[in-house]
Amino acid sequence: MVRLVGWDRGWSRAMVALRSTLLAPVWLALIWLVPAVLVAAGLGSARAAAQPGAAQADLPPMIERAGPTSPERRAALMHQLGEHLKVLEAQSAVLKAVAKLVGPAVVHIEADVSASAGLQFRQGPEIEEAGSGVVIQRRGRYYVLTNRHVVRGAAPGEIKIHLADGRVIHPVQVWSDPETDIAVMAVSASGLVAAELGDSRRVEIGDFVLAVGSPFGLSHSVTFGIISAKGRRDLRLDGNQIRFQDFLQTDAAINPGNSGGPLVDLRGEVIGINTAIASNSGGNEGIGFAIPINMFMIVAEQLIEHGKVYRAFLGVSLNSRFDAESAVAAGLPGLMGTQVTAVTRDSPAEKAGLRPGDVILQFGEVVVEDDSHLVNLVSLTAVGTRVPLMVLRGGKTLRIEVEVADRSRFRVE
Repeated sequence: MVRLVGWDRGWSRAMVALRSTLLAPVWLALIWLVPAVLVAAGLGSARAAAQPGAAQADLPPMIERAGPTSPERRAALMHQLGEHLKVLEAQSAVLKAVAKLVGPAVVHIEADVSASAGLQFRQGPEIEEAGSGVVIQRRGRYYVLTNRHVVRGAAPGEIKIHLADGRVIHPVQVWSDPETDIAVMAVSASGLVAAELGDSRRVEIGDFVLAVGSPFGLSHSVTFGIISAKGRRDLRLDGNQIRFQDFLQTDAAINPGNSGGPLVDLRGEVIGINTAIASNSGGNEGIGFAIPINMFMIVAEQLIEHGKVYRAFLGVSLNSRFDAESAVAAGLPGLMGTQVTAVTRDSPAEKAGLRPGDVILQFGEVVVEDDSHLVNLVSLTAVGTRVPLMVLRGGKTLRIEVEVADRSRFRVE
């Protein structure tokens, strides 16, 4: 939770007086969406209003001395307010445009699921019986992206997809992956509107986002916030059945019913699929989680093409206790990478020459953060891909190339 810190008490009286005209509109702008150019314009107009010789100083002395109830003074305040509102209205227009752009592609989903569909980062009451989704287009066909827990156990005929225009359709086919909580539904109807997909690799902490969905069944609700964290991989969800995690964290309000709905950036592009909340009450407490859209689509494309997910296999066991002290002892400046403790016989790792004790620092072009990060990177790599690894061995770095194999061919504990 973000708490506002009080102003510096050491400010001079002049700065305190200036604050009423200068900082009030700027602080409101910071609470809302604050594009840099608009903020600069807003600050400029606010400063102009506070400076001698500006609009306020042009008032006749008798009006300036009049109380706030005088018609002249109120007219002047209305004019000043109108100038400041131009900044906030321009910023609000961005949110309105994004909501209008994405709204027609968002759907409300009702399914006769085998179990209640609420996902929370705790053991608690399961209260969600419906969810959300977003329509996309791939190779001339339309699909709805959502979470597996929203439609789990339901046949296509038992799933109602409520479109933004009021029509209700059923999916033609449903695919899902329990290890990521991803589901894709093929749909067919006239006049479908598809959302644009963004690039979740570009997402940074602090980016403004909107969450669109059906919290508590209130369809097409829009909430606003920021990306508050990235790379959340150790959430205990659905009895830990959701093995591959790399969640975006947001403070945009997400509640039961938002699951499967899009998390959207200011370009109107989907950068995540809302999936879970951290809550003690069952409702929003400022921490929600979304599957990055790049990760989602890697799984979704395989489900559409093959009907199942083929996951890659490297063939190493990793040291979950590899910490900063261990990293320094291995010759690293700080905690990074993950350490190999064992290599599976006849695996891609053994064929490539990986050894116990090696520290894998980089997988392809991605710097490895920890063991769970490497597991995700491998699992989301296409089977048969040759990937260069940067490895630390005996205090020296070396490059090893490995061709990842199909995990189903190996016995994995």
